[in-house]
Amino acid sequence: MRITSRRKATITFLVLGVSLAGVAVAVGSGWIILNWREGIKVFLGVIFFGAITAGLVLNTIFLVREIRRNEQHDSFINAVTHELKTPIASIRLYLQTLQHREVDELQRRDFYRLMLEDTDRLLGTVEQVLKAGVAGHRNSSRRRVPIDFGHLVGECVEAARTGHHLQPQAVHFEANGQGHSVTGDPEELRTAVANVLDNAIKYSGNKVDVFVRVEVPDEKHVRLSVRDHGVGIPEGELKSVFKRFYRVSNRSLAHVKGTGLGLFIVRAIARKHGGRVFAQSQGEGQGTTIVLELPQLMIRDREPLEKRT
Repeated sequence: MRITSRRKATITFLVLGVSLAGVAVAVGSGWIILNWREGIKVFLGVIFFGAITAGLVLNTIFLVREIRRNEQHDSFINAVTHELKTPIASIRLYLQTLQHREVDELQRRDFYRLMLEDTDRLLGTVEQVLKAGVAGHRNSSRRRVPIDFGHLVGECVEAARTGHHLQPQAVHFEANGQGHSVTGDPEELRTAVANVLDNAIKYSGNKVDVFVRVEVPDEKHVRLSVRDHGVGIPEGELKSVFKRFYRVSNRSLAHVKGTGLGLFIVRAIARKHGGRVFAQSQGEGQGTTIVLELPQLMIRDREPLEKRT
């Protein structure tokens, strides 16, 4: 209901702005026609009405953007609130059970395990929000060192399998060729890769089948491709998915939890490292490929690399 009213407000502002701009152009044109012989007045009138029209157009664009931004911000608040409230309520329930009921040792251990999983979920949400804030600052990288990117991706793949309780064959990993060396902040790059993998797994649907490849497409770049066979992305939203708070408008994804910050963080980290990230998809239900490209460390600049963790 709230979203519908905001869409109506957006349309209203847009129509109003266009109408006012049209009126301004009509009045200005009529005034110029009536006074075309008086050169200085015509000149000043053109400038005046041009400024009014430009102001109206810019004001309308600004208002529409603010309405959309507020809508995305509210969606983010709702998502984060849910991501925080659900595990807190779960932990509280387990603690109340342990406090008021006698449970056997096996069940007690199971409760402890579930509470630890919920605290991990809480910590992950908080870290995601904090990383989004840090990602907005271009010069916030703490250190830049030579990194074996293929090895780093392999570690992230193993962590994703473990964290999502997947069989090894659910996430295939392949590192083609040599020279997967890049310069960057290991923790930031690990965050970027982990977010791409997490997205691919979450949006795979009931059957996770993700293919991860690290390759050297040319002598200047290292490329990570993560392909899933999940819900896909409509063509018009391939760029929008990297915006802050943005989530694909698909009703079938209502059950997928998230803050809308994962790919925004990936894009920010890629840019800080002189790289780029983009999405490819044939449309809804056709799966998605996220491609992350980073500058390759030149041979003359290489030192013996440590496989940093």
